[in-house]
Amino acid sequence: MKKIFFTVLVTAILLTSCNSENGKRRGINYDELKKELALSEEQTTQFDEVIEKYIKIAEENRSAIKASGEKMDRVEAFKKMEERNAQQEQEVSTFLNEDQMQKYTEFMDKNSRKRPRYNDKVLAEIKTKLALTDEQSKVLEAANNAFEKSYHDAHDIYHGNSELAKEYWVKFDKERKNALKQYLSEEQYTEFLKIVKNQDFKDKE
Repeated sequence: MKKIFFTVLVTAILLTSCNSENGKRRGINYDELKKELALSEEQTTQFDEVIEKYIKIAEENRSAIKASGEKMDRVEAFKKMEERNAQQEQEVSTFLNEDQMQKYTEFMDKNSRKRPRYNDKVLAEIKTKLALTDEQSKVLEAANNAFEKSYHDAHDIYHGNSELAKEYWVKFDKERKNALKQYLSEEQYTEFLKIVKNQDFKDKE
């Protein structure tokens, strides 16, 4: 039944695509990051201003959701978090040097939460190396979106239990792969598995 639900969800997202052609960041210790960056006094002031700016934006977004009385859409919340991270990175790049910027990106990648999906870089690699058709590309996007939504929808069940969260991640990942297998040739699917072999569950998702 659950497998059928996932397939229906992929189809629904795919049809929508065809027709239309969170909270304060957890796990980020900015004091530790600042020590690694060895900021000058001026850089420290600039850095603190940028960080406070995006923490405030995140808090305002949370407050707006809470005030509305609606249940948080975790897919949209993670999208906004990803956008904030990118904007924040862009702003700090204006006053950090090359070495500091490398340390910043490595620290953020290691400690920030990630959207539980194939990111844009992985999607682009799949599309290019497999030479996907337009239809196959839409199926890839739909299956990836369905995976993310299914995993987030189960959040209330696995919340606070990393082992259970991993079980759901693995289950939905298998369904994502099975959905794609129906639209890829044997050669394409083999290459696809090579590309995503390191796309595993991460507890910070």
